[in-house]
Amino acid sequence: MTRDMMTQMPVIHPAPPQNPQALLPQEACLLARHQFRSLEQWLYSSETLQMDLRGIELGEETQGREMLRLLLQAHVDERGYGDAGPVIEVVRPEHSEPTALRRQKRYRGRNILTIFGEVRVERARYASRRGNTNIYPLDEQLHLPRRSYSYELQRRLIKKAVQGPFDEAIGSLHEATGVRISKRSAEDILVEASVDFESFYARREVAQQEESGPILVGSVDCKGIPMVKPGLAHKQVRRGKGEKANKKKMATVAAVFTQQPRVRTPEDVIQSLFDPEQDRSKTTTRFPGPERKRIWASLVAGKDAFIQDVKKEMDRRDSRGTKTRVMVTDGERALQYRVCAAMKGTPLILDFLHVLEKLWACAHVFHKEGSGHAIEFVRERALRILRGEVGQVVKGLRQMATKRKVKGKKRKTLLNTAAYYYRNRLRMHYNRYLAEGLPIASGSVEGACKNLIKDRMERSGMRWTPPTAEAMVKMRAVYLSRDFEEYWDYHAAQEQARLYPEGLWRPVRDVTKK
Repeated sequence: MTRDMMTQMPVIHPAPPQNPQALLPQEACLLARHQFRSLEQWLYSSETLQMDLRGIELGEETQGREMLRLLLQAHVDERGYGDAGPVIEVVRPEHSEPTALRRQKRYRGRNILTIFGEVRVERARYASRRGNTNIYPLDEQLHLPRRSYSYELQRRLIKKAVQGPFDEAIGSLHEATGVRISKRSAEDILVEASVDFESFYARREVAQQEESGPILVGSVDCKGIPMVKPGLAHKQVRRGKGEKANKKKMATVAAVFTQQPRVRTPEDVIQSLFDPEQDRSKTTTRFPGPERKRIWASLVAGKDAFIQDVKKEMDRRDSRGTKTRVMVTDGERALQYRVCAAMKGTPLILDFLHVLEKLWACAHVFHKEGSGHAIEFVRERALRILRGEVGQVVKGLRQMATKRKVKGKKRKTLLNTAAYYYRNRLRMHYNRYLAEGLPIASGSVEGACKNLIKDRMERSGMRWTPPTAEAMVKMRAVYLSRDFEEYWDYHAAQEQARLYPEGLWRPVRDVTKK
């Protein structure tokens, strides 16, 4: 039996009451009991007894969900209409006198989509004579969200959306709950859910220093995100010949974590890079990895402000100044200058992986890619760099460009690499870094660029509007930092505080004065 066949099964869907004042609180509960009896009869019917297990599962899921919806509806009905008396008054700081709101004769209904389906909330409305102020006490009692989607439904949607495409998240939610949400609504929910990102991490308590490693590492990088052309969001546009599908906007990505010292020799690093199988067979020691890692990104925050956030995160984790702090970045000058200006006294280490990338480019000037000669070229010079012989490698590359009479792009590759190493020589004391157990590569932020952005936001055909892209990198960062559930509880509480400020209204007992 298919899911389409399940939709043909008889399920009770009571219509909203025309006269909510006459609705009995027990009505939905009675319908739920009737639904249960119908389900029970169906399970033991002659037709069902001939079905396979899958068909029974699907049928029970469909009818069982409706029963749960009716039970939730019954509970909502039991809560009443939020009647706070004939008159309430709203107290606003900007007004000297409170505003009197009278209870309207007609109740106002509101439909809320939940994980079980749609429920209707009938509630009393209080309004001023001008009608520009409305208060629904029941909304506050039930903590209803701003949108017509329950917080739990939103949570499940976003948790799926940060893992894969919106269409897949919407489809998965529909399969699990029977609720359909448009892509536009899903994107809006995501944007609204991200508004508490900064305040969440600003207030969050960090574990005591002794509970994490003595080395505190920060890393910053940039990653492009494909963007929709302005004014073309949600539209399919046919491109002209040679026209690119999209343009990328750079997002700043950061990672902060602690770790235990990992003392190594230059030879250890070379062996792990070029003979990984042999390296693993030599030892069973499990090397320390990042602890309490937090990653995040932003398209709108300026680099200076973003780096200040990294500094604040490191300060929070090392309030007593007892940890060894380091920053690991690539060779982008502007980024290095900003980091050095913001974090004076913190050693800046050039990412060794970027050093290797440029060495491979130099090797391919003289040797074929993948050849043994190319590997030996890189291996020999990488070892010398790790031993602290950067100056000799720089001199050698320049001499090779001259003595071998290399010209054109190949000569440029050699000289640019030599200049890159010379410019960053003070950030390439790898022999000392390794002896002190410090990291020499920004694997965490490189991995963050891949996991945070590329794996989710650079898939084929994906294009983003700035608000959705910013929201996605924030919520995906929360998810990858394993803070999603904690963040959602915080966000829901903050949203309630914004919607229903404490002390906004109060009932008026003496109506004659109004």
